[in-house]
Parts: sequence; structure tokens; C-alpha cells
Amino acid sequence: MKQLEILFEKFLWGSRLVVLAAVIASLLMSFAMFFVAAVDAWNVLVHIFEYASPSLQGDARSVFRSTTVAHVVEMLDGFLLATVLLIFALGLYELFISKIDVAMGEKVSGNVLVISSLDDLKSRLAKVILMILIVKFFEHAIAMQFESPLSLIYLAGGIALIGLALYLTHASEGHDKSAQK
Repeated sequence: MKQLEILFEKFLWGSRLVVLAAVIASLLMSFAMFFVAAVDAWNVLVHIFEYASPSLQGDARSVFRSTTVAHVVEMLDGFLLATVLLIFALGLYELFISKIDVAMGEKVSGNVLVISSLDDLKSRLAKVILMILIVKFFEHAIAMQFESPLSLIYLAGGIALIGLALYLTHASEGHDKSAQK
């Protein structure tokens, strides 16, 4: 009976390797999103010199500027999503498979790979996802048409809620004033 238990526990422990599918898929999608965001950046850079064209006058220049800013925000959003996927892949690997030995000697690993539990991974992902949501809000705010004072109140309310979310995220890490004393 003890042999059966040992075999089952070996199988159970080995089953954690199924997480490699999520690690590899997340890593590949991260690379894909980095590529998409880099192509977006290239396209913005290629077309940015049109802004200096004398043929752009008045409203056309304003529309071009707004469109360019929107594209830059989309590019930023793509890089943030790629980062989320990369952090997710690294975190899953470290939690379920093995510590990344190569990273142990690197200074940067202390900033990225301080993931000791699923809660740490969720916390890191939540921060980056919050940044993606802020970028998306910014993107919508740029395109927003302010047709009434109520539109401005909605924008101000959104900004206040973003500030509150950032404050609560920061405070939940123990960075509030009571933790500093």
C-alpha cells in the first residue's frame, strides 16, 4: 500500500509540469505582442514626419496629432500586455517548475522575479493590468467629445477613480504613512 502511495505522489508531483503548456503559450504570446507593439511603433515613426508637412493646416493638423497620440497609446498598451504575459510566464515557471538559476546572479531579477506565491503573482499582474486600464482610459479620454458639462464631470470622476485605485494599490503594499513610521 505504501508503494502505491509513493507512486501516486510521484505522479501527482510530476503533474505540475503541465504548467509548462501555460508558460510556453504565455511566452509565445508575449513575443507576439512585443512584435505587434514594435510594428505599431515603427508605423508611427514612419508617419510622424507628415506632421511637419505644410499641407497640414488647422483641423487636419489637430486630427493628425490626436490620431498619432492615440496610436502611441495603443502601442504602449501592447507593450504593457506583452509585459503581463512575460511576467505571468516567468512567475508560473518559478512557482511550479523551478527557480530560474540564470536570473539569480542578475540585479534586475530582484525587481521582476520576487514571486514566492500565487498571491505575489496575482499582485504583480494586477498592477500591470491596472496600468493597461489606465492607458485604455487615457486613450478613450483623448477621443472623447465634450459636448456638455456632464461629459467633463464623467472625465473628472474617471480620473478621481484612477487616482483612488493607484492610491489603494500603493497603500496595500504597506507604503502608507503608518508603515513608514
